[in-house]
Amino acid sequence: MKHLSSIANDVVHRCAQTVGTSLEELVAEFEAAVWKEETGEYSKKFVEFCCSKALRQECQFIEEKIVDGSFSRFTFDMMLAWETPTSQQEQSTEENVGKSLQDRRNKIPTKVTGETDEISLFYSDLMPLLVNDGPSVGEDAVVWMGTMVPLAVDFVNGRFTFETLTAPTAHRLFYPAYDKFLKEIDQSIKNLQKQAKPKGVELADEEFILHVDGTASSQRVVRHIGGMSWPGRLTLTNYALYFEASGVITYEDAIKIDLSSDTKHSIKATATGPWGAPLFDRAIIYESPELSEGIVLEFPEMTSSTRRDHWLALIKEIILIHQFLSRYNVKCEIQAWEIHSRTILGIVRLHAARELLRISPPDPTKFLIFALYDELPKGDYVLDQLAASIETVNSGHPCSASSILRNINVSQLLVSSGEVKLVKEERGNVGGEDDEIIRSSLESAVHQVREETKAADFAKATTEGLKEEGIADSAQVLMELTKPVRDLLPWFVEIVLWERPSTTLIVFITIIVIIYKEWVGKAVAAFLLRVAWRILQAIRGRHGRSRKQRDDEIVIHTGGEQKSTTESIVAAQFGLRTVHELMQAANIAILKIQSLMNAKAPKVCESNLCTSDIILFFSRLFTVYPTMQHSGQAMMVMGLVAIVLAVIPVKYILMGGVVYYGIMKSKLGKYMENDQGNRRLKEWWDTIPVVSVRVVDEPPPEKKES
Repeated sequence: MKHLSSIANDVVHRCAQTVGTSLEELVAEFEAAVWKEETGEYSKKFVEFCCSKALRQECQFIEEKIVDGSFSRFTFDMMLAWETPTSQQEQSTEENVGKSLQDRRNKIPTKVTGETDEISLFYSDLMPLLVNDGPSVGEDAVVWMGTMVPLAVDFVNGRFTFETLTAPTAHRLFYPAYDKFLKEIDQSIKNLQKQAKPKGVELADEEFILHVDGTASSQRVVRHIGGMSWPGRLTLTNYALYFEASGVITYEDAIKIDLSSDTKHSIKATATGPWGAPLFDRAIIYESPELSEGIVLEFPEMTSSTRRDHWLALIKEIILIHQFLSRYNVKCEIQAWEIHSRTILGIVRLHAARELLRISPPDPTKFLIFALYDELPKGDYVLDQLAASIETVNSGHPCSASSILRNINVSQLLVSSGEVKLVKEERGNVGGEDDEIIRSSLESAVHQVREETKAADFAKATTEGLKEEGIADSAQVLMELTKPVRDLLPWFVEIVLWERPSTTLIVFITIIVIIYKEWVGKAVAAFLLRVAWRILQAIRGRHGRSRKQRDDEIVIHTGGEQKSTTESIVAAQFGLRTVHELMQAANIAILKIQSLMNAKAPKVCESNLCTSDIILFFSRLFTVYPTMQHSGQAMMVMGLVAIVLAVIPVKYILMGGVVYYGIMKSKLGKYMENDQGNRRLKEWWDTIPVVSVRVVDEPPPEKKES
């Protein structure tokens, strides 16, 4: 076929040979059943059709074909053909590759010693070494293959997986790396199948071991119970977490942590250390309403918390998958199997990637579907589309996730023949209208998440510098950022103190009118519109200026010379003393209020609370009648205030308060000012005693009811 590229011609001929038909019959079937002239891209659509037909046959014997390398070679050529389906694209691609190879040769030094080779082999990951001069494929081709066969990547998180996996190779995937990755996936599945089951526990038929740690060939896992520590073996399945404490000869019976239960359980990072001191951030804690205390598991490491982060991501993924099935009410066992299978393949991909990137382990969430979209902005949109797409998934298709695991002899995930009969008939290809609509919706949701993630990452990167600053620098930044507000403070003081009589009068009249007309909402709306207009002016001014003229940076001047170490210590001591005094004042105020509320403030002398002269009582409440109990006085004042608020409308009270405040701050108010009331109130507050506080190590025993 002349319109196809050489690699595309080779692939479609091999597809016809795999299916057991001629190329002419494939063309006739494609044009009769699939091809629509208005869609365009005849060559690419034909390559997709032929590949889908061939993959149905290849996936039935996928394990042996991965081992001998034929599956990786065939699917890699399919991706190359999908990237360059036409002869014109092939010609332009060859020209670009030739230029890049020439640039690469120009950059290579003339002499490379054996010592340099040994250093790169020792300090480098395996992934950069699996690069050759052959053709490579990009992100779109790998993700397309993920829609056909969810083995190397899954279509839902394939772009994040590809970015992480190919970061050392300039985001291009070469055949040696692709072949090694598929073989590592197959080897990881075989290793997991060889793992011993937890002692004293019978795994369910659909339960599959996903990760094991704490064995003799791996690093330790320690469970902390109070002040005691128990090393042991930790096993994760797609339903539960099992911990087996190490015994004298063998392991003790496993403790099961059910991750599939519909409870509000949580898993998070924590710190541990000797005698309960949180010194080492290497542990996780599982908490559930069914447990009286959390289960703490530590993953000791010398320099980092990579193991802990790896386990934390895996456990979250299992919890989230069951929450997903419960939230979207996925009750069909076949659909649930498919979700479990895709999750298992994602974890297996993570194990394989860690073998290729040992020096710099990848971010675990980039390979996991649910843990990834639980963290990313707008990730719930993708999960909504995923739930809708599950209804159309054909688990009986040879290239589905559950079929792939079944063909790799994962016995736990076998689908019975009776269940397979309930699955709708296998469709001829993946190009059906329903699939295209669902895939398009899912792809647009993934694209939106990626754009939101880039914006969020950029915003987080701008805050990293502020987080690394010390207390002094943070204080200077805060003072500089609040400078506009502090500049407005003198203006308000001038208005309040009648230093600008005309402005002050206008402000007070405006406030009274707003309160009287009940225009508070309109006033707030006007303020918000003013702020929006200010932002609009800033946007217009920003577009009208060049990049150098934009205010993308705030310069803060520190002022005088830097303080010495002694001066800094003294300043910190005085600051700490100020904070301590504020805490003491807050504690005293709270205790006095509590004393008033509980009527624990004693009387100065005995007196009858009930007097017939109510007017005399109120007139002598704070001055002539000191024998009144503090709690009683506070009660009577609050009662009087409650009566006033119930009888008089609030707007008149607010208007009266504004007029009173304005008069008291004016020159007339200075002549009327009398500090006797404030003095009596302060004396009354100072005479309120507080209940003594006693600090003990253990809580007092509860009193038994008689």
